Amino acid sequence: MRKSHPIRRVVLTTAATVSGVVLLLSLKPATDPGAAAAGVAPQQTAAAQESPQGGAATAAGSGTVTGNAAQTQYGAVQVRLTVSNGKIVKAEAVQAPQGGESSQKTALAVPRLNQEAVAAQSADIDAVSGATYTSSGYKQSLQSALDKMKASAGSSQGGGSSSGTGSSQGGGSSSGTGSSQGGGQSSSSGAAQARTVTGGVAQTQYGPVQVRITVSNGKIVKAEAVQAPQGGESSQKTALAVPRLNQEAVTVGSAAIDSVSGATYTSTGYKQSLQSALDQAGG
Repeated sequence: MRKSHPIRRVVLTTAATVSGVVLLLSLKPATDPGAAAAGVAPQQTAAAQESPQGGAATAAGSGTVTGNAAQTQYGAVQVRLTVSNGKIVKAEAVQAPQGGESSQKTALAVPRLNQEAVAAQSADIDAVSGATYTSSGYKQSLQSALDKMKASAGSSQGGGSSSGTGSSQGGGSSSGTGSSQGGGQSSSSGAAQARTVTGGVAQTQYGPVQVRITVSNGKIVKAEAVQAPQGGESSQKTALAVPRLNQEAVTVGSAAIDSVSGATYTSTGYKQSLQSALDQAGG
């Protein structure tokens, strides 16, 4: 009996060792790096996404601006911009003509107009062929959103100049200099040097004409027709006349421009709307 005790001990020891190894092997998957990564990575990604989004929401010159609704023959068009650091990063139409053929034209035009707005960073974008009214309304609402964006930026800059820049410059040289420079940046530079004005709509026998001008230092630096007769022969005359009228408006600097031969009605409406825009600009 005594001889069998060592054998039993060996058997028991071996069994205990095997059991321990089995237990260790069964515990490895719980601490496997691949499994841990699969569980933690989504949480880390979510946290990483939350951080920059929170920072963008509070960053200067960032936010969402919605332009005024522009009424067209087929329905309202309204554009909303997402701005980051003073630049358009996203454009979308929150309103656009719908129903029947209008839905098809909206589906065709709006994505292209959105893309153009981000690329051009202005309302100086091309109309989509076949969706002239929607394009015109889009550009009007886009310009409205841009004006709001500039006004908001000018207001914040003006506040910074009066409290920070004005005080520091006043301390360094004189308070009068700091104050006048702050006022000049917010009123003269922000408004007079770069101002966009849209004239009233001039009704013609073949459709409305509306002109928008950009004025800098009291001079017309850009002119464009946001509305012009379209459809059939009118489209051809508009394509012929409007570019020449735009050029003449910039060159002459007034509404005393020559009519384009063969497009008398469009020319007359253009000059009326141009004069309206000049009156608003104070020229």
